[in-house]
Amino acid sequence: MTVLVIAEHDNATLKASTLNTVSAAFQCGDGIHILVAGHECGAVAEAAAQVAGVSKVLLADAPHLADGLAENVAEQALAIAGDYTHIMAPANAFGKNVLPRVAARLDVQQISEITAVISPDTFERPIYAGNAIATVQSSDPVKVITVRITNFAPAEPGFAASPIEGVAVASDAGNSRFVSRDLSKSERPELSGARVVVAGGRGLGSAEEFKIVEQLADKLGAAVGATRAVVDAGYAPNDWQIGQTGKIIAPDLYIGLGISGAIQHIAGIKDAKTIVAINSDPDAPIFLVADYGIVGDAHELVPQLIAELG
Repeated sequence: MTVLVIAEHDNATLKASTLNTVSAAFQCGDGIHILVAGHECGAVAEAAAQVAGVSKVLLADAPHLADGLAENVAEQALAIAGDYTHIMAPANAFGKNVLPRVAARLDVQQISEITAVISPDTFERPIYAGNAIATVQSSDPVKVITVRITNFAPAEPGFAASPIEGVAVASDAGNSRFVSRDLSKSERPELSGARVVVAGGRGLGSAEEFKIVEQLADKLGAAVGATRAVVDAGYAPNDWQIGQTGKIIAPDLYIGLGISGAIQHIAGIKDAKTIVAINSDPDAPIFLVADYGIVGDAHELVPQLIAELG
């Protein structure tokens, strides 16, 4: 069984999510190929070739692949799909945009957000906002799969580079075009891969009061997160949202301030190694999943904690 992993990248660097996806792919087949589709992305292909266990890197380099438009990346994957039993990508905005198009064109059912591989045709995935785990088995000739990256350790660099092979470039799909990209810049770690995350909820009361989350995060060198209610209220930007409709994270330490613990948010943090919650409501549901819970006012406790941290 040969598995195709579609690489996520920015034409300069290989995203860490691809390494986690490769780890899941190892459990599905004995031959792992990585497709790098982009423009002037030779450095990405070289990085992919260094991943342990990868037997080949397929490089598709063309201007219409430069911006990672899902329609064009999907066309490129479909052009070589006949050689593979599995096609995989991370279960993030990239993978969720590309693979449904691939599955539809192949007339197979996509298997979304797998958290474990039981066998090459059987997988576990969360349902009901993570409150239950479904075991699904596919009889499709090609398994199209998105991988919840927090459940798989990243693949390690190898001792020798695998070969890089150029492939025929699929034509521009022509039904979408790149307009612009608005990137947020921050000195803080990226939320999805941060080792420490400090998040705030609606209980903080206002955008001004939410700043204590950022202050504590900066003191700890942490990423900043938020609940959907906070994002909807305009206290925090969309890319800080954690949960079922936001980002799924698995940091070493998660600190939640003024977060009640709705199941949609818990679905995004339950894989954290240590969960600390501060909430004035002793019956807040987040205390049911927290390793350490403090009943109190975050506006009083957090400044004390920051002072202790020096």
